[in-house]
Amino acid sequence: MEMETININDAEQRSTDDLLIALGSSEKGLTSAEVTRRFQIYGLNDITEKRANPIIKFLKNFWGPIPWMIEVAAILSLIIGHFEDFIIIVILLLINVLVKYLEESKASNAIELLKKKLSPSAIALRDGKWIEINARELVPGDIVRVRLGDTIPADIKLIKGDYLEVDQSVLTGESLPVEKHVNDTGFSGAIIIKGEMDALVVATGMNTYFGKTAKLVEKIATPSHFQKAILRIGDYLIVVTLMLVLLVITVELLRGHNIFSIIQFALVLTIAGVPVALPAVLSVTMAIGAIALAKKEAIVSKLVAIEEMASMDILCVDKTGTITQNKIKVASLAPFDGHTENEVIRYAALASREGTKDRIDLAIIDDLKAHKELESAVSQCHVLDFKPFDPVRKRTEAMVKCAEGEFKVTKGAPQVIVALCANKKELEQSVLAQVDLFATGGYRSLGVAMDDGRGIWQFIGLISLFDPPREDSRNTIQIARSKGIDVKMVTGDHVAIAREIAGKVGLSTNILPESAIEGMPDDQAVEAVEKAGGFAQVFPEHKYRIVDLLQKKGHIVGMTGDGVNDVPALQKADAGIAVAGATDAAKSAADIVLTLPGISVIIDSIKESRKIFRRMTNYSIYRMGETIRLVCFITLSIIVFNFYPITALMIVLLALLNDFPIMTIAYDNVIFSDKPERWNMRVLLGVSTALGIIGVLTSFGLLYIGVNIFHLSQEVLQSFIYLKLSVAGHLFLFVARTRGPFWSVKPAPILFAAIVVTQLIATIITVYGILLPAMGWGLALFVWGYALLAFFLTDIAKLFIYKILEKEHLRTF
Repeated sequence: MEMETININDAEQRSTDDLLIALGSSEKGLTSAEVTRRFQIYGLNDITEKRANPIIKFLKNFWGPIPWMIEVAAILSLIIGHFEDFIIIVILLLINVLVKYLEESKASNAIELLKKKLSPSAIALRDGKWIEINARELVPGDIVRVRLGDTIPADIKLIKGDYLEVDQSVLTGESLPVEKHVNDTGFSGAIIIKGEMDALVVATGMNTYFGKTAKLVEKIATPSHFQKAILRIGDYLIVVTLMLVLLVITVELLRGHNIFSIIQFALVLTIAGVPVALPAVLSVTMAIGAIALAKKEAIVSKLVAIEEMASMDILCVDKTGTITQNKIKVASLAPFDGHTENEVIRYAALASREGTKDRIDLAIIDDLKAHKELESAVSQCHVLDFKPFDPVRKRTEAMVKCAEGEFKVTKGAPQVIVALCANKKELEQSVLAQVDLFATGGYRSLGVAMDDGRGIWQFIGLISLFDPPREDSRNTIQIARSKGIDVKMVTGDHVAIAREIAGKVGLSTNILPESAIEGMPDDQAVEAVEKAGGFAQVFPEHKYRIVDLLQKKGHIVGMTGDGVNDVPALQKADAGIAVAGATDAAKSAADIVLTLPGISVIIDSIKESRKIFRRMTNYSIYRMGETIRLVCFITLSIIVFNFYPITALMIVLLALLNDFPIMTIAYDNVIFSDKPERWNMRVLLGVSTALGIIGVLTSFGLLYIGVNIFHLSQEVLQSFIYLKLSVAGHLFLFVARTRGPFWSVKPAPILFAAIVVTQLIATIITVYGILLPAMGWGLALFVWGYALLAFFLTDIAKLFIYKILEKEHLRTF
């Protein structure tokens, strides 16, 4: 049967019956066989992203400030007749570009695989049953159920239910939510913030309104604290290098040297000083961290979150499903006004719907199944209309038809249910007393009522629900505290319940109601928030304010959430974390999405982020120290002694060949900090500068030996110095990568192997005169011995430098 291709505008104008016929569907949905057939026609329900041509992507690596400088240096080599230099520079540039391209492609591919795990789900009517599927598997003609917190998975026509309130601002620009009813349409990608309805899928994938715009709406990526620090380091190195290079150019021009040779040397000296590998090291390190977290069931949707979590010092966690098991069970029943326990569970079950996958509904239905006779009686009733729970009404409601006639039933927040009843004034005190009694035991209460058909609601009773703490919560919270993180519970539950659970898992029981800071000025409220162990009875806007207040005090804040109403707080937090079972809206707003319940995964994320932070700190110390060590030595040699210690080709070899193994620092072993990380630029600059100066002094020491003791010719002396700069440069990495003695943390095998291989290559080309003047094994072994001695002395000096700088840093507090 041929089917029409229908767009959202057509669907808006046509009736539901007409669309069902046009799409060869019915309100009973599609069969699995029919879905398979339609896949062949429509394909997956996916937005096909325009991917860059791999050849163009590869060639783009030749475009940019650093490649331009290398390319100009190659051209200048041709102009001044250094043909060998030209060939070697071009070959090294090609190798560098190829390695960068392969590493970044590997990182991009890994991130793409992680993103696929975040594909939203959909509830579809297949073979007469409601089942949960990946939204990518939807086809036109499917019948779907969309509800609070869902991202609409395709263009749809609403066919059954009360209403929806939809946020479609990312698609249409409308700032306010739009109310939708039967026969209205919904755009793929819009977020449902109220209600629940059934709908007919009219278009999928690139045929949706979202797909046809061919424009993915993304947030503007703002640099994180960590990225800003890395960029500052990069800017510092570039400024220092350019100042020294300009000084060299000025002096050499005044001495009357060849302008082309001066410019060529200045260019390659700039290449050596600027952090060429910085972007690649950063992206690869982040991607490897994301893969490591994915193995622990934490999917990183925004890589900067890994960096922010390293500095996070306050973690605001929800209670349900994070600290507790999120396995709600009926604990006990409390009938009111002469009603029985059977009536309480019966009416509660009639006001529940299994297909919604709501945890409270499922707990009540599970309890009903333990009473076979009661279950049989409930099954004989027919639900004529059902209104699901939403955060505003705070209750469900159903119109049912049973043997005794038609009537309404409802369940929800006790105070809301009591407010419906005619005798609410008489009930209020006794109901609230029972709610408080349940709460002292850590139980949550649910009110149940029925309307006898005459519009008069009768309060039937209370159900107590219990969600026990997870077995690992107490231990995990202790670990978090040992890592310098203040864990605060932020929950919508009753204060008494929150305090009970907090006490069981080792959190502070100083849990306050949000009303304790409501209306309080920010400067006073922030002090209260800092001191509080957490907050209960909060709404989404309260969560947002709590995060905002803590950030204003300089804290780096993590926030967990699972619902559409948590989206503002998740976006506001430095690290927004969507917990297991979160809605699609929460997942899209969060930086990290957990696929396992509990907070132990969050602690793993923090540990991993601190490892990454330490790797990048180590790289920063190495990179700054190496720039000072190399550029200052060369600049001073030229200005003071009027001598070029190495050639332009040697600098290119140092800059490019030595950058290859630096990529492997992303895999290095590190010891993560027991406290939240902060960029201490004073210590960082102090250590790297001091170690760099030591490197300059040892280089001049070897230069003195080469000139005055070994009496080497200029060509051999340059090879002699080149090998020292190469070997000592990578030995310096072993100094920079630890705060204690170099042996305190074993280097990763891949890092160690990469350094050994590159330095063997450097040794061989200087010993046998490949590309560079030959100097023989004797001089090479002397350089190695000298570099190792300098390495041991530098490592000892490092310990004293850290001790002095960190002691001075503590005095400032």
